[in-house]
Amino acid sequence: MIDLYRGMVNTWECDEMGHMNVRFYVAKQMEGLAILAPYIGLPYAFRPRASSTIQPFDQHIRFMKEVHPGGPLTMTGGILEVTDDAALIYQELNHTNSGEPAAAFRTWVRHVDTNMGRAFPWNSQTLDAFDRYRIASPPEKTAPRSIDMTTEPVSNAIAHAATADELNIPVIGRCAVPPAHCDVHGRMAPEHFIGRVSDSVPNLLSGWREEVAAASAAKGDVIKTGAAVLEYRLRYRSWPRAGDLIEVRSGLGRVMPKVHSLVHWMINTLTGAAYCTSEAVAVTLDLKARKVVPTNEEHMAKLEARVPRGLKL
Repeated sequence: MIDLYRGMVNTWECDEMGHMNVRFYVAKQMEGLAILAPYIGLPYAFRPRASSTIQPFDQHIRFMKEVHPGGPLTMTGGILEVTDDAALIYQELNHTNSGEPAAAFRTWVRHVDTNMGRAFPWNSQTLDAFDRYRIASPPEKTAPRSIDMTTEPVSNAIAHAATADELNIPVIGRCAVPPAHCDVHGRMAPEHFIGRVSDSVPNLLSGWREEVAAASAAKGDVIKTGAAVLEYRLRYRSWPRAGDLIEVRSGLGRVMPKVHSLVHWMINTLTGAAYCTSEAVAVTLDLKARKVVPTNEEHMAKLEARVPRGLKL
């Protein structure tokens, strides 16, 4: 694998949980893609007025070890699979000092024109470069664990506000896209998809986390609860631009031992079409001990009362 990033975690990249927010994992991953581009014969892909670029459409993220302010990070990566106009790229973000993985990304990207976003084939130079940087197999320890990557996402016709309305799925976030959140090609940068969901989830779960903390306190355990995301899959469907309006709809996904998932639909407020659908697998976290708080059946029942089921990735 080739070296794709070296840097550190700034305090302002960390959130109320005390660790780096998910949006900055994706921001660093996209920076790694920009560094990869010249290696594969696309040196101008992330520059203004480029004719083509690399755009993600299906992404899996495995969060392995918390990242705290001041921590140095390095990233390596390479190519896993290639089709006529797409490629599966592996990137691993590591703690520099220990070498332990902080996160791993498996991202399907397309070669698209920057004007209309239409996919078109790689050129021969890029195909040759893909062979040079191909990885036989990524580390097994960073493989998808709780999310089945073979599951086909729902169609664009299903991923619509009308479906969410039928299922009584609440709106947990509303926002307008500022110019600062758009890339050099005028589309909202990928890190702001996951970032807007992160900003919206407290509207859904903060009350429930308080109930879990209160129940633990009643048993003599005084804790402050938060959350940690373990895995994410995002299906990017279309790309908002500055001034576009977004609403976030979220429903309960799967409930598993110690963990649960939420399914998030990021929707165009005016048309009802989905910009992105995603699933996040998370745990409740004791922010003092930095340990997982087991959630029993009673807690899960209270969560389901707040969060309807029905949304699919």
